[in-house]
Amino acid sequence: MCQHQNTCPSAEAVDREAARIVATFPEQGWSLLCNGVILFEDTGELLPDGSQIEPHRGPARHALAA
Repeated sequence: MCQHQNTCPSAEAVDREAARIVATFPEQGWSLLCNGVILFEDTGELLPDGSQIEPHRGPARHALAA
């Protein structure tokens, strides 16, 4: 699917989020990556095979200071 020089990681790769954005819809909170992954602003993901990755961002910095 990816036609970039230095091919982007596949949807199955651990670093799949490093693929380039080909379409973004910030008003809806998601972006389409060139490997077919839909990346949501809460860090959740929808993979091309229909499986999902739960949001996985860490705690907010201010919460760590408490």
